[in-house]
Amino acid sequence: MADEPERSRAARRAAERALVRVVHHYGGRPEFVVLGGLVPELLCTGSGYQHAGTTDVDVQVDLEIACGSVQTRRLELAMLNAEFEPDGERIWRWKADGPEQGAVIKFELLADLEDQVSGAQIVFDGCESLGAANLRGTGFAAKDIQVRSLAAKIGGVRHIAEVNVTGLAGFLLAKCAAAYSRRKTKDWYDIAFVLLHNDQGGPEQAARRVLDLFRGDLGMLRSALGDLQANFGTPGAQCPEAYADQMLIDHNDLDGTTLRADAVLAVGSFCSALLA
Repeated sequence: MADEPERSRAARRAAERALVRVVHHYGGRPEFVVLGGLVPELLCTGSGYQHAGTTDVDVQVDLEIACGSVQTRRLELAMLNAEFEPDGERIWRWKADGPEQGAVIKFELLADLEDQVSGAQIVFDGCESLGAANLRGTGFAAKDIQVRSLAAKIGGVRHIAEVNVTGLAGFLLAKCAAAYSRRKTKDWYDIAFVLLHNDQGGPEQAARRVLDLFRGDLGMLRSALGDLQANFGTPGAQCPEAYADQMLIDHNDLDGTTLRADAVLAVGSFCSALLA
């Protein structure tokens, strides 16, 4: 995983503090929905295993866009007040310095609008520099929402922020779409971790939750699910390796062979249930 920023508990805490800062300046619960690397730990609270965390804050903004320019401008001001700034021409990615020297927290805004082509950059009405990247599949996150409370210290004062976070089904389908399009090891690791350690009980329960919410919408993901299943097809494939490699960084007493086999079984079971 050398091509990606190091995932650590400190990085996750920094990303979570940054999210709380944005919500604090927003002045209430935003319409956006948190997805990405902050979510697995919230979906796996009963697990004895630690999720690697993330240096990024990813949010799905379809609902924010639907509320109009007043809300999107409110979000832009909150980002600025939380000491984020746009990353050059990529108005969908904003950055802020992390607590450690050289550390950077990225706040990425993602949409899934049918009237825009996939990959388009969407400029928000009423905003100077804020927008979103239009990525197919992220919309699942906005259709499976849980309200969560996050806490962090800002200027020495403890703040509690209410945020919309995607649920188990929305997370897994959005991650499957992301894994298919960008081929990043962190997506494969996140999927396997959540399937194995989720609070619903495992991959079969996760598949049941997806079918309960999205049975009629799975056609658009058949290629992504088939690809995921194939890339977790054997313990020596790159996806089980990605899961095992990160787990061994965080839990060096575990057995790599067992980790890879567990990942193959979990993803195979999940994909087979959805593709049946």
